[in-house]
Amino acid sequence: MKKIFSAIVAMLLAAPSFAQYSSGGFELDESNIYYGVRLGMTTANLSGDTESPQLESGVKVGMTLAGVIGLRLSETTPVFLESGLYYTERGAKNIGYSNLEVPLLIKYGIKATEDIAILPFVGPYFSRACWGKTKQYKLGTDGKPTNDIETVGTFDEKKAATGGLNRLNMGFKLGCAAEYNKLYFEMGYQIGVTNIAKDDKKSIHSNTFFANFGVNF
Repeated sequence: MKKIFSAIVAMLLAAPSFAQYSSGGFELDESNIYYGVRLGMTTANLSGDTESPQLESGVKVGMTLAGVIGLRLSETTPVFLESGLYYTERGAKNIGYSNLEVPLLIKYGIKATEDIAILPFVGPYFSRACWGKTKQYKLGTDGKPTNDIETVGTFDEKKAATGGLNRLNMGFKLGCAAEYNKLYFEMGYQIGVTNIAKDDKKSIHSNTFFANFGVNF
């Protein structure tokens, strides 16, 4: 992971050296395909039936790494379809898991200046959690939480205080981006639609604020 992170950072730092040769990773008045890399952060939380004496509520700060590809859909209108593969860290304060995510975003390009494009976007995303750990208070012999902390699998329905989480998730992603000479920045919010609680009596949804920086080619 450290090698991947270092490689992406090196690419981002090198971007200004070639950015001067093109205004943006794609031209709003041309039909084309563009590629990009993203590096950023998330602040995630779980909403719904997550209250438990064994857990502390709050948000979890994580990171994002991604590669994306975009395609212009119309010759007359700057509308683009963008997808890619994202690695994200999700969960809540003491509930963490790593996630692989594929979004399908519709972007509309607005040319603010000769060098700056504004790109609002919206669309669904589909994800699968890979692994995760939850830190929670151990239960005593009386069945009440103690001050001792234990680490259990986030998806373990027998041990996790949430009753365990399902790995598959789907939701919607919306936000706005800006691009200047290949350099790209976006902010937005992801709303989880799928109930990811394994316990049928519970309803838990994953929601995330994100901010990503990157380069489009």
